[in-house]
Amino acid sequence: MSKKDSAPKNFGFGEDEAMLRDLARRFLDERLPIETLRRLVAEAPEPVYDQGQRSRWDEGLWKEIVELGWTGLAVDEAEGGAGISLAGIAGVVEEAGRHALPSPLVATLGASLVLREAGTEAAQRVLSQIAAGSTASLAITGERGAWEASEPALEARAEGDEVVLDGSAYFVQDAFKADVMVASARLGEAVALFAVPADAQGVTLDADHIHDLTRDQATVRFEDVRVGSEAFVSKDGLGALERAWPGLLVLVTADLCGSSEWQLQTTVEYARQRTQFDRQIGFFQAVKHPLVDAMVEIDRAKSLLYHAACEFDRGSEDAEKAARMAKSAASDAGAFISDRSVQLHGGIGFTWECDVHLFFKRSLHNQALLGDGVHQRKKLANTLIGPIGA
Repeated sequence: MSKKDSAPKNFGFGEDEAMLRDLARRFLDERLPIETLRRLVAEAPEPVYDQGQRSRWDEGLWKEIVELGWTGLAVDEAEGGAGISLAGIAGVVEEAGRHALPSPLVATLGASLVLREAGTEAAQRVLSQIAAGSTASLAITGERGAWEASEPALEARAEGDEVVLDGSAYFVQDAFKADVMVASARLGEAVALFAVPADAQGVTLDADHIHDLTRDQATVRFEDVRVGSEAFVSKDGLGALERAWPGLLVLVTADLCGSSEWQLQTTVEYARQRTQFDRQIGFFQAVKHPLVDAMVEIDRAKSLLYHAACEFDRGSEDAEKAARMAKSAASDAGAFISDRSVQLHGGIGFTWECDVHLFFKRSLHNQALLGDGVHQRKKLANTLIGPIGA
């Protein structure tokens, strides 16, 4: 990914990026229409919400995604990937959100960004595996599940040529689909990163009970997990995570914008078809005005999204601020259109048979993931004006 002194035209989203996005849209329109998604994850509510139930996904579809090279989007060409800009990746992830794609794509792309920022030979080996189709997820939370913790929940100790990991990582995305866990752990006075095989002895997964039907989440427990030098991907884990953080926020924001766009377009179409008092309900101001408000909010979030991706691509020192602004706007827009999409579908909007709930729940999960709008604005305020009371 190129890093330039000045921002490129259109946030660096050019013809190649548009072509990649359009390809993703056509592919998912064909392979994951809403009827297919419904049959896959939402045939009936009872089995879905049993404690410990994991999200279903189409592994055949995932193999096609691997063949398209999506797992290697954030991997440099030297490691066998595509090495495209984050602006281009955001376009693909937006389509994944628009189709509520059940897959480890976003988790794998996030782990790839962290590994790329680690920049070591060990990290490059894992990136090559990801480009070839391996899946990955981040196990980086601190105590009580804090995402941006300087003190990770895992402890590491050296024993001969091995490192032993103990502790628990929380909120690990699509953990049951991951081949590799990129874990942060306290090693002496430093925070290190390790690439741990998901099937390593001593690694266990406890499924979280979440509302989102299109992914799973777990607490990953490490009990006397022994890894060799090949798993030691960075001795400066905090630095790699800090550099990758804006990119991680961009990925979640792109997914949020995609799911919000689907809810808006679907609700607009319903307002054109549904009649009441001998008129389409879209005629009434109580319907049309919230939909226009939602369109404005989503467009604002998308503008901030691609600005943040551009800032990350060019190595700007403002990348984190831009990413937090984008995540804040997308979280708020997602909450607003989710509320309106259910309400404006009337009585059917509250039913299991109405597909709106699938995107509502995916959006709700993304709103909280890596910090909601309130959290991002608090971080921005601390950066721009200093902590309150300081």
